[in-house]
This record gives sequence, C-alpha cells and structure tokens, in this order.
Amino acid sequence: MTEDIEKKMTETADYIFRHPELSEHEAESSRALASFLEEGGFSLQWGLAGFETAFLAQWGTGEPVIGFLAEYDALPGLGQEVCSFCSPTDGPGHGCGHNLLGSACAGAAIALKRRMEAENLKGTVRVYGCPAEEIVIGKIRMNEAGIFDGLSAAVTWHPFDRNRVSYDIWQSQDIKNYHFYGTSAHASKHPEMGRSALDAAELMNVGVNYLREHVADGVRIHYTYTNTDGPANIVPAYAATNYFIRSSKWERTQEVSERVDNCAKGAALMTGTRVEIERVTCNKEMKVNRTLSETFYEEMRKIPVPVYTDEEIRFAAAISEEAGLDNGGEYFAGLEPLEDEPVPLSIGTDVSDVSHTVPTVMLSAAAMCKGTPLHHWAATAQAGMSIGSKGMAYAAKCMEAGAYRLMTEPEILKQAWKEMHR
Repeated sequence: MTEDIEKKMTETADYIFRHPELSEHEAESSRALASFLEEGGFSLQWGLAGFETAFLAQWGTGEPVIGFLAEYDALPGLGQEVCSFCSPTDGPGHGCGHNLLGSACAGAAIALKRRMEAENLKGTVRVYGCPAEEIVIGKIRMNEAGIFDGLSAAVTWHPFDRNRVSYDIWQSQDIKNYHFYGTSAHASKHPEMGRSALDAAELMNVGVNYLREHVADGVRIHYTYTNTDGPANIVPAYAATNYFIRSSKWERTQEVSERVDNCAKGAALMTGTRVEIERVTCNKEMKVNRTLSETFYEEMRKIPVPVYTDEEIRFAAAISEEAGLDNGGEYFAGLEPLEDEPVPLSIGTDVSDVSHTVPTVMLSAAAMCKGTPLHHWAATAQAGMSIGSKGMAYAAKCMEAGAYRLMTEPEILKQAWKEMHR
C-alpha cells in the first residue's frame, strides 16, 4: 500500500472522527468516504435500500466480485477529546472506531484496484457504504433488498484491541419495543378508575427477570424504559420498554423472544392494559467461513504488525491507568493465531446477515491498547489519534492482501461457497 493511500485514509478517518454522526444521519461521514473512493477512480451510486447515506462504489468488470463492507456511524453520548483522561465533548463520538473502519475498507479497495490495474487483472471491486450499524439495521435492510447479491465474497474488519482473524460467532439478536397503553386517573381520589401502563411495564420486567433462570447458557436479555409520562399523582396511561434478546443461535433467540412476548402479554392481562409489540430489527448469528479465514490469516502472517512510538506507549500507559484497563502493562501484541473452532462472542453486528448470503470474512486489528472496551470514552480517544490510525492501516493492508488472493485464486472462492452451502 502506497504512502498517498495511507495519508488519504488517515485524513478521511480524522475528518469522520471530527464530524461524528448518528445512525441514519451520516451525511458528512458518508460523503467524505465516497469522495475518497471517487478520487481513487470508483463510480458512485447513492440511496441504497432507502438509506440516503448508503452508497455503492465500484470499479472493474467481470468476476470475481469482491465487496468491502464500510461503516461510519457514531454512538450517542461518546464524544471525547483526544487525550488520555475522560474529557467528554457534546454529542456523539466514535467509541466503536467506525471512522477507522470505513476508511480502511476504502483504502484497501483503492490499493487492490491499483494492483489489478498494474497486473491487468479482470474482476470487480466494490465498497458498500453501510449506514446505521450501531442500531443494527443498515446491512440487514440492504441484504433484504438484494444489495449484496452477486458478490463472490464480502470482506470487512472491526477495530479491537487485538490483531487476529475474527473467527467469531457474533450473536443473533431480536430487538423489540413494548408499548403499554392504560387509562389515566387521579392516583389518590379515583385509583380504581386507572389502569397503569407503568405497572404493566414493571410487571413485564419482573417476569423476564424470573425467566432468566430458565434460558440456555449464553442467552442475554437486556432492557430499558424508553418512555413514561406525567407526575406520580396521575396513573400513567403510557409506558414503553426496549429489549435486546441475544444468543449464538437464531432459533434459540426466537424461542426466548417469544417467551419475553408472553411476559408482556401476561403483564397487560394482569393490569387491564393493552400491549403492542414492535420489532425494531433482528439479525442472525455470524456464519463463519473457514476457507476465507485461513486465507486471510496466511496473508496477515506476512504483514508486520504496527510498531509504536514512545509517545504512543506513554499514551497507552496513561489511558490504561486512568480507565482502569486490565492489561498488566502489555499494551500491544502481535498477530494472534487462528482458533481451531469458532469463538462465541457476546456482541452482535448486522454483518452477520450478509454472511448468510455470501461467504464473509472479518478481521480484527488493534486500533486501541489491550483491555480497551468498545463503546467507551477510552476507545473514542484512541480512535482519534495515531494508535487508531496504525491499526487502521494494518487492517487495510491485510484486507487488500487477502482480497488479492481471492481475485487471483478462483479455487479459494469455489471452496468458500461449497463450505457455505453445507
């Protein structure tokens, strides 16, 4: 990868970092990434699957067709100065490193294009600008609309605190809102006339908390209240909760989700209220592909991991102490070996649905020091400085090298598709 690509990649990531935007509102972020690709010789198509901030950048002709999955949305409340202590800024921030994620995908695609031009190789390179990953809808709706149909393979990465092939089963998820409707009344003078939506929501949560004892290991159920109106002397006529139900198998997630629904229906029955169940989004678990994972791991072994300056090491030490990170003073390490078996994760991504449509591989690169949790101010701080940029450049080089193998060795793709259809 040439210096000019790395420089432009860093500039783009820095711009997106300084202009953080929430899911479905990534106007400046998506334009910055698209401009990088357009300058690199890619044609642009906007407005995919009904998203104004989704795009397809494409170069080349014929097969194979390799698609890089880029993200660029930020998280609410995670604005942070680039410093080694908690110094919040107003608004959202890149506590998941998506400013780096999309920029590396663009850089890898441009580098692959140049290599193919130099060698007069046939094939198509695509970058999908995917909005709204943080609310788990972008790639799901794009996949349902057939946007990824026709790909030979999909390639992406995610910033983490380690360098490895992400041979992981990201969780399946069912995300729902429960809306309870009751009847208002004076809570003291005429309580018998009221039917409390808030009581229903609370009883639902009590029921779900008892349910937790009777679900399989690895199932996760999270909830929060999203709305309830009025002072305590008025019986609440409306209350709402948001639930995430997760596991490593979609069938298991569906089963538990139905039981959560029954808790809501039972609570409504007990309180004389009415419940409406709204599915916000859902996704399957990641379908890992051993063929692609081994191919990209072989290439990652050839590419040197980043070397850090004394200043970066001091930054990592300071932020580790300030944030209480568990790393024992070892802030960065080399490439981790590829696991023999898939690793279940406790988090989810909308990339998972793509993996059921086309063979998909995901890499991880250390864009933050060891022990840094995602969705945390310490992750935001490192995503905006050179530690994050070095991880991004490493990820881009690894993705480009693996994608080149797919362009030049058709038997790898044949085996990947065969494995996917087992």
